[in-house]
Amino acid sequence: MELVTTPTSTDSQHQRCLPAPPADVTAGLVLQAWGHFSYLSRENVHTCSTELTVTMESFLKGIPSFEKMAGVFSYESSEVDWCEDNYKHSENVVEYFNTMSSFIFFVVAPIMLYLLHPYAKERSLAIHLVWFMMIFVGLFSLYFHMTLSFMGQMLDELSILWVLAIGYSLWFPRRHFPSFVKDRSSFSRMVLVITVITTLSSFVKPTANAYALNCFALHILYSLYLELKSCTHERVLRLAWASTGLWVLAISCWISDRFGCSFWQKLNFCYLHGIWHILIVVATAYGSTLIAYLDASLEIPYSLPDLQYWPRDNWALGLPYIVLKGNAKTQKRC
Repeated sequence: MELVTTPTSTDSQHQRCLPAPPADVTAGLVLQAWGHFSYLSRENVHTCSTELTVTMESFLKGIPSFEKMAGVFSYESSEVDWCEDNYKHSENVVEYFNTMSSFIFFVVAPIMLYLLHPYAKERSLAIHLVWFMMIFVGLFSLYFHMTLSFMGQMLDELSILWVLAIGYSLWFPRRHFPSFVKDRSSFSRMVLVITVITTLSSFVKPTANAYALNCFALHILYSLYLELKSCTHERVLRLAWASTGLWVLAISCWISDRFGCSFWQKLNFCYLHGIWHILIVVATAYGSTLIAYLDASLEIPYSLPDLQYWPRDNWALGLPYIVLKGNAKTQKRC
């Protein structure tokens, strides 16, 4: 028998003899330990693999599938459907007249960009963002009514929301700022934050977005009323009445098409939403020019802003715009 010597903890000079285990026993113990380790390793790998699979499945459930993502672009995926008969005039266009009437945006917006350029150059070139965004409103309106897709609806409504946000940032009178807002830059940042939050929340209840957007018009009318209470400029007051009248006609068409569809179907006249497009674009041209004039009177009074109409100033109908007649400081009339 082979002897193995090991030092004790008390005396390194003394050694004791212990019998070594047989070689076959040692090999058996090693194999047994390795088998146990391999079993545990396989169990751990299986457990980790199962947990990873469950985690990945949970993660992937939170991501919309390709089919769901593609579905928001599909025809008639929106919950909103206007009164006009679908596919009546084209198999590729859901609401033909509502789609065609959206082209009015592409006609009026470039004209207003041109007419308001002298005022924008003097006041701020950011003014052009309003009518530049109106082109996108027309584009998304066309896409929405052509497809009635959910994505078209959201793009249409959110582009309108951002037009309103830009208008508020540029034109909302300083004297009506909240008390904690010091200047227009701070006010614009506040509007930006609110608009981003509203954009995200608009996906919660998309069918309510259009009603919320139209409520902004009531606040704009109220703000204009406050600004015009002491105004005696005949042309300004006439423009204010025209703007209000056009908006009332436009919103009447929108509401009637939305809630009185059965009545108009009996008359075989289901085109009120298309008429809304035309009226609201003209109302926006009138209203934004009125607001811009009041803004110019407050912010750049030395430019002597005045109102004229395109294409002829003496015509009963036309697009209003601002002319700047001077540089000398003058007292505003409104």
